[in-house]
Amino acid sequence: MTPEHLFVLCLAVAVVAFLYSCVGHAGASGYISVMTLAGVAVAVIRPTALTLNIFVACIGAIQFWRAGYFSWQLFWPFALLSVPCSALGGYISLPTHWLKLLLGLTLLYSALRSFMQSKERDDAQPPSRPVALAVGAGLGLLSGLTGTGGGIFLTPLMIFMGWGKTKAIAAVSVVFILVNSVSGLVGTLLKSGSIPSLAWMLIPAAALGGTIGSHLGSKRFSPAVIKRILAVVLIVAAYKLIFQ
Repeated sequence: MTPEHLFVLCLAVAVVAFLYSCVGHAGASGYISVMTLAGVAVAVIRPTALTLNIFVACIGAIQFWRAGYFSWQLFWPFALLSVPCSALGGYISLPTHWLKLLLGLTLLYSALRSFMQSKERDDAQPPSRPVALAVGAGLGLLSGLTGTGGGIFLTPLMIFMGWGKTKAIAAVSVVFILVNSVSGLVGTLLKSGSIPSLAWMLIPAAALGGTIGSHLGSKRFSPAVIKRILAVVLIVAAYKLIFQ
């Protein structure tokens, strides 16, 4: 990869990290898209995306926690089973074309709802513990299979079901992404053996975009703005799942 191509890739990664971190995400699906367009080897893409996810999710988790939006009681039932399931998904290699198509269409529907419903729900209530455990396990497996942190699926589901306020959901999602990205990367490295050198070159760009985005998302942007940014993020993720 030439220095010019690397610069463009770093710029794209920074933009992705900014957009995703505004809504409590870390950007894995976006990183996968830009690396695919840049012609990065398939074997390099998933561990690189997960590594960038970990760094950006760490930044976002700190920002949303410091702003007072993180709820341990809302988070842990989703995370408990998602971690081992994410590691399992990272270890498994399956042909996932139809799965990605279904997930992509689901995200497009979620994006449409995010554009149409920008107001906060007054009746937000967390799910029952068995439901949260089951959802966490399923999304953990999906996160490992698709090379993402799972937040791209958890956030719209929680908003759609009214399981919390927008910024509390963003805070839970970014920590969910963090633990699943670590678990998924462990599962991936059990097969690949090491973190690609490209990941270390892209980390500064992802960290810069993630720092700015998570600061604005946790302290500056209103819930309505966050939902509209989320809709854009979901469209990007859906495009990646359906067409790549």
